[in-house]
Amino acid sequence: MPVKPDCEKLCPEWPCDDPFEFKGVWVVAEADENELNEASLQMLTPAKKIASKLGEKIVGILVGYNVKKWADELIKHGADEVIVVDDERLKTYYPRVYGQVIVDLAKKYKPSVILVSATMRGREMAPYIANTLRTGITADCTDFDVDEKTGDVLMIRPPFAAIMLAYIKTPFRKPQMGTARPNVFPVPPRDESRSGPVIEEKAEIIPPGMELAYYKPVKREEVLIEKAEIIVSVGKGIGGPDGVKLAEKLASLLGGVVAGSRKAVDAGWIPPERQVGQTGKSVKPVLYIAIGISGAAQHMIGVREAGRIVAINIDPDAPIFNQADYGIIGDYREIVPALIEELERLKKEGPKAIEELLKEEEEAAAS
Repeated sequence: MPVKPDCEKLCPEWPCDDPFEFKGVWVVAEADENELNEASLQMLTPAKKIASKLGEKIVGILVGYNVKKWADELIKHGADEVIVVDDERLKTYYPRVYGQVIVDLAKKYKPSVILVSATMRGREMAPYIANTLRTGITADCTDFDVDEKTGDVLMIRPPFAAIMLAYIKTPFRKPQMGTARPNVFPVPPRDESRSGPVIEEKAEIIPPGMELAYYKPVKREEVLIEKAEIIVSVGKGIGGPDGVKLAEKLASLLGGVVAGSRKAVDAGWIPPERQVGQTGKSVKPVLYIAIGISGAAQHMIGVREAGRIVAINIDPDAPIFNQADYGIIGDYREIVPALIEELERLKKEGPKAIEELLKEEEEAAAS
């Protein structure tokens, strides 16, 4: 059970709230009039785990313009109810403005937990919410649990060395806040039979303190790595840009994309938006081919949802072989060209040859 804090010992910056007044597990959804971010739906998975152990309801939070239409989608995926602030003045996203709307809602409804997906927007807004509410926040969690004795939510994440897991809690402050990167959790199944109330709220919109001078959507020529079904990833072991070119050719033949480890990004061979790992992105491809990647824990955290992992490394003692489904020990400069040659041969034999092989691999990964 929650323990009421000793108000005399608390920092004067902290209001001495009764923890029993806080109820509800909130999931702050990221949406605009065009789409509901899939990462927001993914956060409903840990929300369900927490809510079931606390005996509380899951509440989706929608803030923006023309976003009410996404409320039913949140409910169908697991939210018990949704609170919506839909205002034309929120058409342009400003972190301080959106954050303050959520702060005001939290002060009114007093949720016990607030979960936010660690997208670019979430990383920007969540610390503002936590600081303004004078509560703690744990970033980039890989799991959540509940201390059955105290009712505290356990925010589970790897520390910087990533050789163990840290269990973090904020026993004297509510709401308890945590973020998780996209693709760490799966999207809950959609249940057409689910229904729930949608509560519309009005909010005081504060001045943004800035003005958007220019906006231009960035056109991407390839699939984002977090959406890719096939990824060919390179590490320090490729030795230079020539290895990237080989990886690109292999990925092209497989219909996949190229990514890389932190060391490949730091070397300038791979752009930062294609980094996989603890300080990059989490991915969940059907097939992940790692070339010249040692397999440090920081990198493997980002690929734990991969269907199949194929490792190519010249070092037989590389840690990645302990987690790979298939391992090839040898020089990638010999192995990758041989793979490319075989794929090109299959491609010449017929347009369905590679598709059949990939289908077999996908079925094996699902079994």
